[in-house]
Amino acid sequence: MTTDDNNPLPPEPPEPLEPVPQSIEPVALEGAPAASRFSAPMERPLPEDLRVPWDWLDVALLAVIAFVGALLSGVVVAIVLGFFGVSPAHLRKSPDALGIIAVSAQILLNVGLLAYLAAQMRLRFQSPFWRTIGWRPLETGRVRRGVVYVALIFCGFFLARMVSLAESMFPPKHPLPIQTMLQTQHAALLFMLTAVLLAPVVEETVFRGYLYPVVARSVGVSAGVVITGTLFGLLHAGQLWGGWWQIALLVVVGILFTLVRAVSRTVVASYILHASYNALPVIAGLLSSVKILHIH
Repeated sequence: MTTDDNNPLPPEPPEPLEPVPQSIEPVALEGAPAASRFSAPMERPLPEDLRVPWDWLDVALLAVIAFVGALLSGVVVAIVLGFFGVSPAHLRKSPDALGIIAVSAQILLNVGLLAYLAAQMRLRFQSPFWRTIGWRPLETGRVRRGVVYVALIFCGFFLARMVSLAESMFPPKHPLPIQTMLQTQHAALLFMLTAVLLAPVVEETVFRGYLYPVVARSVGVSAGVVITGTLFGLLHAGQLWGGWWQIALLVVVGILFTLVRAVSRTVVASYILHASYNALPVIAGLLSSVKILHIH
């Protein structure tokens, strides 16, 4: 069929357009589904002071070692004294000897735990001991570091004084085990020196350096501060058994120590607070002893 050039056929109608979609689905980035890129919240990076190479299994192993060490340390000290001619009968009759044995056993346990952790950092994790376990330099911003150190020392003194006043409100009805153990001057002096020179180093390393990062990254910083501080206070319950108010106050002190560790992100800060807290009653005790000697 032919058509006249003057009367062409009408053009065919255009194909209907597809409806424009009302919403556009997010396009997945290469290598990840769209939902994970657009709908899932981004996780915050873990702070450096909580990124430690050990976990709960290591914490449990340390607890077992500490428990066994506490049972054996007193026996080891008694055996050593036996080699120097101190008989068990003499030990049972001498409060001074029993007190010295108890404090010496605690020293042996503390040194052993510190040596174990140092060996674990070096041999298993191939990492420097002090920095890996939380003893990082204290960052103070524009404030001089010495000023912050002095402030922490005075805070420790103030905290010790407040706890002493609070303890006097509800004194224990019976002598506490630690008071019975430290009846003699030699045992009390050894205990005081240990409380200032060794105990803060070991306890801060174990609780604020080793335990706190694992707890905080598992349950959060706030809960980690409370749990770690509570465990620290309960650790001393044996020495204060029967003085429930004193144990409760020590739990509060442990929480404050851990809070300082969490805010500063270094064990150095909580150590200074801890050492100065222990030092105030020691200084008061030494001054009292000097005064008594001067009077007599």
